[in-house]
Amino acid sequence: MDFEKAKQVFEDYLDGYDRENDKVKLKIIHTYGVVEQSRDLAERLMLSEEDTLLAMIIALLHDIGRFEQLKRFNSFEPTTMDHAAYGVEVLFGEGMIRRFLDDDMWDDIIRTAIAKHSDFILEGIMDKRTLLHAKLIRDADKLDNCRVKLVDDLETFMGAPAEEIGAQKISPKVREDALAGRSIFSPDRVTLMDYWVSYLAYFYDLNFRESLDIVDENDYVRRIFDRVPYTDPETRGTMEKLREKLVTYVQEGLK
Repeated sequence: MDFEKAKQVFEDYLDGYDRENDKVKLKIIHTYGVVEQSRDLAERLMLSEEDTLLAMIIALLHDIGRFEQLKRFNSFEPTTMDHAAYGVEVLFGEGMIRRFLDDDMWDDIIRTAIAKHSDFILEGIMDKRTLLHAKLIRDADKLDNCRVKLVDDLETFMGAPAEEIGAQKISPKVREDALAGRSIFSPDRVTLMDYWVSYLAYFYDLNFRESLDIVDENDYVRRIFDRVPYTDPETRGTMEKLREKLVTYVQEGLK
């Protein structure tokens, strides 16, 4: 595997899209952030050089379907396009994967990892190596999304400023699931606060203790919580409970 070659092919692919669009910029930076998170996780898990490179290739390609989604709809909403399925179709249905890798020996692992990286529940994978990479890309994706939630413009990925988000209510189902230690099912999200809660509750879906270590080392829970002022009293009370629960989970979960 030649990562630098694959990176150049990816850069050439991006030339077909508006690099000045804020959402496209966000996804380009995110892609390379996920590559670095994948490298870090692979090293912490003491994976082989081949599996480390494979993880980085999967990270490079995992959101390739996002760019067409943004070009057509200027939206990240799953109702506009299944970006994972579209990415698989572009890479494997149209054969673009051969531009990134000459050898097809890793195709099944890459296809499955990309197809399932945004599934609500990871299931149906029997092969151990494929399952490892499917878990790894899901964790690396979430870990870089921590950076996104801290540094990127809220209006770019949330569509509203922090003050507007924190003034809204949390839907009962979203509140129940978050406080019960469950990730949030996308169709259950109604308010902007529902979306914000879902970006925190996804810590419950991390697969490796090493991923939780990265969250803990960077104090991501408290820092992401503190980005939004929760002016609605009911919302503030729920978020204080969720913060306490998540801090404990990050420190003690998966041990």
